[in-house]
Amino acid sequence: MIKDEMKSLILGAKEKCGVTWEGIAQEIGMSPTWITSACLGMNSMLADQAKKVCAMLSLPNEVATTLEKCPHKDWDKLVPTDPLVYRFYEIVGVYGDTIKEIIHEKFGDGIMSAIDFSINIQKEENPNGDRVVVTLNGKFLPYKSW
Repeated sequence: MIKDEMKSLILGAKEKCGVTWEGIAQEIGMSPTWITSACLGMNSMLADQAKKVCAMLSLPNEVATTLEKCPHKDWDKLVPTDPLVYRFYEIVGVYGDTIKEIIHEKFGDGIMSAIDFSINIQKEENPNGDRVVVTLNGKFLPYKSW
C-alpha cells in the first residue's frame, strides 16, 4: 500500500467513525498536528502508535504497516489553490524575508529545523472574531564554516 491509499482509507474511516484528530491524538498520546501529518502521509509512526490508530478506526494491518513507513516528503510545487493553504503560502511570500532577517539577527546565519520541530494550532476567542494562533517551534541550526 502506498501513502496516498493509506491517507484515503484513514480519512474515510475517520469520517465514518466520527472522531476528531484531537480524539485520535489523545488516544495515541501525541499532538493532534503530528498525528494528522502522519495520517496524511508526511511522517512515520512507531508500530504501537500505528496499531492504535488502526484499532481506533477499524482499519486493516496493511494501513498500520504503511503508517510505519518512512515518507517521501514531496508536494505539488504549484501555487496552492485551497484558500487556507494559499494564505500560508502568501504569508511566507510576504513575510518570509522578514522572518529570515529577524532569525539571522537574533541567532546568526542558519535555519530553523523542520525536523526538530513542533507546531501548535489553537483557537483564541475574540469578540472581534475568533483568531487562529499558529506556533512554529524549531531548533536553530547554524551554518558551519570549514
